[in-house]
Amino acid sequence: MIYGVGTDLCSVVRMTEALARTPNLKERLFHPNEHALGDASLAARFAAKEALAKALGNPKLLTWAEIEIVKDELGKPSIALHGESKSRVANLGITAIQLSLSHEQELASAFVVLEAN
Repeated sequence: MIYGVGTDLCSVVRMTEALARTPNLKERLFHPNEHALGDASLAARFAAKEALAKALGNPKLLTWAEIEIVKDELGKPSIALHGESKSRVANLGITAIQLSLSHEQELASAFVVLEAN
């Protein structure tokens, strides 16, 4: 059963500017394994986190740095949750999180589908 869907767009330029002007923003928004990525990849990951929050319907369940966007050996992205965010989402009965990412020049986009029993 589909629990929720969410989508988001993020400007790569806006992400670059925000990271440059705000100390510790990267640490607040991104999992430590994401810190070395370029701005376009970070913008796509931020869009994924926003899309996840929209699909859940309650962004207060999440801590952005506990959400990690990972890729398998073929490059397919997925969401790995850590800490309290993982527990809170599991308590909702979410059994799978589907993720699609894209970025092209100035825009990054993400689409999330949550599945539950």
